[in-house]
Order: sequence, then C-alpha cells, then structure tokens
Amino acid sequence: MNALMDNQVFQVALWAAVKLVIILGIMLGVVTYLIYAERKICGHIQHRTGPNRVGPLGLLQTPLDVVKLLVKEEFTPAGANKILFHVAPILAAFPAIATFSVIPMGPPPTFVVTDINVGILLFLAMSSLGVYAIVLGGWSSNNKYALLGGLRSSAQMISYELAMGLSIIPVLMRSGTMSLVGIVEHQAGTYRPFESLPIALPNWGIFHWYLWLPFVIFLITMFAETNRAPFDLPEAEGELVAGFHTEYSSMKWAMFFLGEYMNMIVISSICVTLFFGGYLGPGPASLGLLWYLVKLFALLFFFIWVRWTFPRLRYDQLMNFGWKVLLPGAIANIVIATAWLWWRANA
Repeated sequence: MNALMDNQVFQVALWAAVKLVIILGIMLGVVTYLIYAERKICGHIQHRTGPNRVGPLGLLQTPLDVVKLLVKEEFTPAGANKILFHVAPILAAFPAIATFSVIPMGPPPTFVVTDINVGILLFLAMSSLGVYAIVLGGWSSNNKYALLGGLRSSAQMISYELAMGLSIIPVLMRSGTMSLVGIVEHQAGTYRPFESLPIALPNWGIFHWYLWLPFVIFLITMFAETNRAPFDLPEAEGELVAGFHTEYSSMKWAMFFLGEYMNMIVISSICVTLFFGGYLGPGPASLGLLWYLVKLFALLFFFIWVRWTFPRLRYDQLMNFGWKVLLPGAIANIVIATAWLWWRANA
C-alpha cells in the first residue's frame, strides 16, 4: 500500500516537473520575441522602424543578440564580492519560474503545474524575493551608483508591495479562496449589475465596481514591482549610469533583463487571473489556453505602451505616491468592499 502511494506521489511530482520544464522553455521563447515586440512597438511609437535587417522583418535580431551576449567578455570588478556578484543574476529569474508553477493557464489539470490552496501567497512571497537580486547585485558590485540603485529598489519594493498585497484582499474576500484556480473558477458564469435590465456581463472581477480601485492599484504596482518605466528608478540612467547593473556585462547583464521580462509575464498572468477571469471566455473549455494568451498579450502590450509613453517620475514623487496615495486607497477600498459584501450577504 505504501509502495503504491509512493509511486503515485512520484508520478505526480514527475509530471509537475515535466510541465514546469515545458513552461520554462516556452517562456524563454516568449521572452525572446517579447523583446523584439517591445523594440518594434517602441519604433512605431517614435516614428521609426525598429529591427528590420536580420532575417525577415528583423525576426532574427533578438536571437543573434543572445549569441552576441554569449560570446562577449565577462567582467568582474576587482573589489566586488564575487560570490554574490555571480549569484544575483540567477536570483533575478528564479522567482518568476517558481510563481508560474501555480498559475492556471487553462482548465486544470492539464494547464496547471500544481494547484495549492495558498497560491496567491506564493506569488507575493516570490515577488518579494525578486528584490534580493537587485539589492545584492548593486551591493556586491562595489560601485556607488549600483549601490544607490539597489537601495532605491528596496525602498520602492516596501512601499509598493504593501499596496499590491492590500489591493488583492477584496478579490480574496469575494472568492473565499487563495487558490489561483479557485479564484478563476469563482469568476465563471455571468453577472447582472442591474436586475431590472437584461444585461449580463462576464462574472470577472473587473466588472464588479468595488474591484475597480484594487485593479487600478494593482496595475500601477505592477510597473513598480517589475522596475519598469515610469517606475524604473533603480536603473535610472540619467542619474545612476545604469543603476544596480552598472558593473554587469555579457550574459550576467542579460540575466537581469531575462528576469524583468519573465516577471512581466508572471505579474500580467496574475492580473489576468484576479481581474479578467483567467482562462475563462466564450466557447468550449478547450479554448481556455487561447483566451488566457489573448488577455496576457493585451496586458503585455499595455506594459510596453506605458514604458514608451510616460516620463520617469522623480524618486520623491514615486515614494510619496506609494505611501500617500496607493496605500491609503487600498486600505479604504478594503473597508468599502467589506461593507458591501456584508450588506449583500445579509440583504
């Protein structure tokens, strides 16, 4: 009996590991062409063409950039802490890979690596760990500009992580679970905002008025969490040379940006799961993966559009906005959502 149970556990763990390896391979491919998409979209926004020389439509530009980075010279500053200097780029990508193990990309169990009842806590824990890569990379470089970039990132993370965590609470109150699969399943069906009118909307979080402010707060904190413009203060090149990665070169430099783009994909996936019904959409359940990808790529386009549209904030503006606007707004919305859900339950 024990041998049979051990064999079943082994098979489940092995299948989860296989799915995670497949997802990792797909993510690396998506990141490659997400960089290409960013360069092309940036070019169109700025009235230029973007990559168009290497391969048809410039599609081979990013793969060749990867080859170029692989053969470039590695440089390690003489005064750097060599262990942490080499470990920091690895830590940049690890949290995103770990978080993807609980994101439902389609109907379970085929498109879910593992479904745990604290999936949202795993996301928050992994997103908090991501800052260690930046802080350790900045500190271990033995460079004042890099150190300032790392310190900026830690301060930014503390202020915006609080607002992000609090913005998720109304979603958890509505769904009654911290499982990401459970949150998606709770958004199935339709929702009638006005009983007197024959209007039925998808039961997604974004269509409930008391989740509008949490959605806006979560959307803003997504940019701060991934250090993307207009919240890219840890690497502000006009002030800090290149910030936390000033001393990095070759593939170590590329690993930081691999982590940034992977985190973009992960946090966009979480936003789709919490507010846009995840893999839910019109048609049969077999189209779940397609609907998930459509919503995901729409948010990734929004990420890119914002970066090349809005100017970078000053550091004092960034911190004031986090502590004095987003945090009080998230707390106030918890009170409003609690009162509304209590009233609906007892009406």
